[in-house]
Amino acid sequence: MKISLLSIGNEILTGKILNTNITWLSSELAKMGCEIENHITTEDKEDSIISGLNFALVNNPNYLIITGGLGPTNDDITKKTLATFFNDTLQRNEEVLAHIKTLFEKKGIKKLNKLNEQQADLPSQCKVLLNPVGTASGMWFTKDGKYFISMPGVPFEMKAIMSSLVLPEFQSEFGAGVFLHKTILTQGVPESVLAELLENWESSLHPEVKLAYLPSESRVRLRLSIKGSDKNKLYEILDHEAQKLKAIIPEYIYGEENDRIEQRVGDLLLSKKATVATAESFTSGYLSHLITSVPGSSSYYRGSILAYDNEIKEKILNVSPDSIKNYGVVSEQVVKEMALSIKKIMGVDYALSTTGIAGPSGGTNEVPVGTIWTAIAGPYGVKAKKYHFGTDRSWNVKRGANAVLLNFLHQLESDHKKIK
Repeated sequence: MKISLLSIGNEILTGKILNTNITWLSSELAKMGCEIENHITTEDKEDSIISGLNFALVNNPNYLIITGGLGPTNDDITKKTLATFFNDTLQRNEEVLAHIKTLFEKKGIKKLNKLNEQQADLPSQCKVLLNPVGTASGMWFTKDGKYFISMPGVPFEMKAIMSSLVLPEFQSEFGAGVFLHKTILTQGVPESVLAELLENWESSLHPEVKLAYLPSESRVRLRLSIKGSDKNKLYEILDHEAQKLKAIIPEYIYGEENDRIEQRVGDLLLSKKATVATAESFTSGYLSHLITSVPGSSSYYRGSILAYDNEIKEKILNVSPDSIKNYGVVSEQVVKEMALSIKKIMGVDYALSTTGIAGPSGGTNEVPVGTIWTAIAGPYGVKAKKYHFGTDRSWNVKRGANAVLLNFLHQLESDHKKIK
């Protein structure tokens, strides 16, 4: 079933409000296996709305769901416009009027004004969808084998009508369809590189599985989707493809669906009854911020030393002046000493450290801007890893902190297996 969504409202076009209706509708309809053809937004003008309707019909959808413009004020013109579009007229609907009166009586208002009464004026050809929580009724039209459903733009009113009257109708007619998805979360690898790594796997995907790359700041979500009728079989197919994917790029994967790296790290530390501390230079406290953003992190996080200046590294973290002189402050030797020192000072099981050049200046030919060294000290020794990022300071700090957490997550998982 193909569906187009049309939103009406100047406030949406101008960015004054977020169009949460589209997000909710798309999500709910996708769960039922519906194909969303397009999202269209128009202003509160008759010619714009009609143009939007005609444009939506280009892709030949089965249904067109419209939101907005059903209120009692002069700028709410959707009813009149739809009447024009369907060569119809507005007529007073006594059932709707009685419903509106009941709603107002419950609020202690016994007399309706003219605008309230006009909410009962609806196109004569439409099937009325009574609004259980408001005065703006929904409308269902049929034309040339297509269905047009008009909903109020107020989110809780739209959801009430859709949930009680429209979605059950869809489910009854198209209930055999199931749409499932599984999202794999990756970090530390650009979308283009990820696509190269997964080229062979992607080309051999199950024919019914669709793959979408969804990049965001420093992360790429890989969403696998499938439609069919046998839910258990569909889950089996998705799980099989996901396991093949995880075997190809295990070093970049940190979870599924809505997982957060810092939350997964915290869960593992709690399960191991282990503690952690940080020594930060390059990441300027952002690593500590991510760790402590998890509720309950005080159970495993002991603290941090922000050693931005070399003197602090030497006097507080006991980094050898000779190491800084001989290897440079941005080096494997220094970052390892930072991790081992903070581990001893804080008396923790694990310690994380960072040093680097965030930018945009301060780099050299040998150590350019965006160079970062990270280290993890734990029960099985200390390991360091080097990265080369770009020249954007804020971006580098965030990528660096997340890179440390991803490595730490994999380290914790590895150590957990050793204990078993």
